[in-house]
Amino acid sequence: MVVLSKIYTRTGDAGDTALGNGTRVKKYDPRVEAYGTSDELNAFVGVARLEASGEMDAALARIQNDLFDLGADLCRPDMEKDADAEYPPLRMVEAQVTRLEAEIDAMNASLEPLRSFVLPGGSVLSAHLHVCRTVARRAERLAVDLAGQAPINAAAVKYLNRLSDWFFVASRIANNDGKDDVLWVPGAHR
Repeated sequence: MVVLSKIYTRTGDAGDTALGNGTRVKKYDPRVEAYGTSDELNAFVGVARLEASGEMDAALARIQNDLFDLGADLCRPDMEKDADAEYPPLRMVEAQVTRLEAEIDAMNASLEPLRSFVLPGGSVLSAHLHVCRTVARRAERLAVDLAGQAPINAAAVKYLNRLSDWFFVASRIANNDGKDDVLWVPGAHR
């Protein structure tokens, strides 16, 4: 369990921070960039939830919890030492990816196929979900970059990849099941 009794510690005043295993790194370290961006995404999901209700809100709440799992996973290097750890680190699992895929398939079943690219917008919720989609893509790029430098959990990258797709399909659901999507018209204003 996490207990936070004091919020500021002053330990990062020199520009470094502690990873999940206690190792100190610069705040611009690729690992910090990756899990920091997942935290940023979580904040944007919170904004989107202000406009959501019912199952959409419940799904976004699940995603917010998953994003904390993702941050916990990404902030903990030394995957090869997981089995020896006194407290095994929290890692993303394939079931979280599979759940997103099932939710994408269920949402997409009610949508007409696209005939053009969708511009971010339409409803307020859809616009917020598009912001979430683009931040998820950035988090994915950062995680892939990190994976090129250090071992990371492959399920974390897969989760981010599916999550951006989830946000895209959810944005269409939020636009009256795609009927109110704003479609790109190539060269319309030349």
